[in-house]
Amino acid sequence: MKLIKFLATDGIELNGILYNSKSETKRIILAVHGMSSNCMKERDEIIAKQANANKIDYFCFNNRGSELAKYIKRNTDGKKLLGGTSYEDVLEGYEDIKGAIIKLKELGYKNIYLQGHSLGCTKIVYTYNKLKEETSDILENIKGVILLSLVDISGTLSIYLGDKLNSYIEYAEKLEHGGKQNELMPKEAFIHPVSVKTFLRYARDNEEIDFASYGKDNELEILNNIDVPLFMRWGNVNEMILQKAEDLVNMLNDIIKNPNKDINYIDGADHGYKNRRKELAKQIINFLKIK
Repeated sequence: MKLIKFLATDGIELNGILYNSKSETKRIILAVHGMSSNCMKERDEIIAKQANANKIDYFCFNNRGSELAKYIKRNTDGKKLLGGTSYEDVLEGYEDIKGAIIKLKELGYKNIYLQGHSLGCTKIVYTYNKLKEETSDILENIKGVILLSLVDISGTLSIYLGDKLNSYIEYAEKLEHGGKQNELMPKEAFIHPVSVKTFLRYARDNEEIDFASYGKDNELEILNNIDVPLFMRWGNVNEMILQKAEDLVNMLNDIIKNPNKDINYIDGADHGYKNRRKELAKQIINFLKIK
C-alpha cells in the first residue's frame, strides 16, 4: 500500500491508496466511493487483494465528497472550500476522476478500469460520457467500467419524500435566492445532512445524472453509450433499488446492448455487499480476466 497525492483538474488536492501487486503491471482498477464514504473500506481491500493476486493494481481515493463534511483545499489559490457529501456537487466528480486518471497515466498505467460504488457509479458514468463528448485521448486508457449498486438518485428521492418533494424544493429555492446555498436542509429532507446546493442538484438540477431510471420504456441511452466492457452488480437485501434485483437485472440485460456486458446480482448481498465481498471480488476479477 502506498499513499498517492494528486490534483483534481480544477486544482483540488486529493489523495488515495495504491495497492501494488508483486508483479509489474500496466493494469489498474480506479475505484470511486459513494456518499459519506472514503477509500478505507473493507470492500476495497478485499477487491484489491484479489486484483493484486491476478497482476492488477488497485487505486481507491478520497474524492471531494468523502465523509459528511470537511474542508478541501484548492492548489491554485490555497483557498479552503466546504466539501464532503453534504456540500458536494456530484458533477465535480468529473474533475476528481479525470485528475486520478491523469495521475495513474503518469505512474505508467495503460489499462484503467473505472469502478464506482453507489453514487460513485453516477460519477463514473457521467465522467465517461463527458470524456466521450470531449473526444478525450484519455478514453484510450479506459478498458472497462464496473458499476456496483448504481442508484436511481432522483427516483429514490422522489419516493422517499413523496408529495413533500416539491415543498422541500420550494424551501431550498428560497434559501438559494437569498444566497444561502450552504445552509443545511431540514433533516427529514434527505438520508443524511445535506446543503441546499447539494439537495437541489439531486432534486431539481438532475438532468445530467438522471440516467438510471429503470423502466421498460427507458432506452437508457447514457448507459448504452458505454462501449467498453461493462460489469454491473447489485445485492437483493436492503438494496437501494426500486424493484426486485432479479427483475432489474432481466430488464437491463434486455435494454443494454453492450456486447461485452456482465449484468447480475449477488444473492444475499446488501448495498455494501457485507458478507458477500469475496464473492463480489472474484466476479470482478473473472470479468477482467476474460476482457
